[in-house]
Amino acid sequence: MDAQKAKIIEAAIGLFQEYGVKFTMDQLARSLKMSKKTLYVVLKDKMTLYHEAVDYLFDSIKTSEQQVLQDPDLDPAERIRRLLGAMPERYRSLNFQKLYILRDKYPEIYRHLTERLENDWEETIRLLEEGMESGVLRRFSIPVFKTMMESSLERFFQQDVLVQNGITYQEALDQVVGILVDGIRSEADHQGETGAGRCSEGNRMTGQ
Repeated sequence: MDAQKAKIIEAAIGLFQEYGVKFTMDQLARSLKMSKKTLYVVLKDKMTLYHEAVDYLFDSIKTSEQQVLQDPDLDPAERIRRLLGAMPERYRSLNFQKLYILRDKYPEIYRHLTERLENDWEETIRLLEEGMESGVLRRFSIPVFKTMMESSLERFFQQDVLVQNGITYQEALDQVVGILVDGIRSEADHQGETGAGRCSEGNRMTGQ
């Protein structure tokens, strides 16, 4: 993506944080100190902007996922946890609580968002398979796991669940990932972590 388009999308994300999906192209042009004519040369309308912004955000998440995959210090279970919960630091405070409005107001953009949620699972599936083979994860159905993860996130975008419960998207994502990953870890892996925790606590108590 070229620098000018990225700058426009970053500005749009900032306005989304402040106004939700109701921000206008006039506001966007003013925030960029750019004429609307120039703005529309780069992005022909608001629908195109939303479509590009969805791709921009998900591509940024994929970059964060690559950093997780390349981190040599993560054990298999933690790598999966961080991969599923990957979010660029600069977007962790974004207010995704009102994305459910997209379903009715911009159904085409909502469909595109859910498509991106459901794609690019190859690396995650590979790690899940490796985790089962190594015994870190218990045997389970990957399609069922994938469906549970996708359905949980899509529910956040379908209804005002987050708004009603006063929880951010990032907090909800972390909880969903924690519940799912803890549910597929093997008993031996749970015990190993508990044992390590007890050993660490014992060392602190004895001054070792």
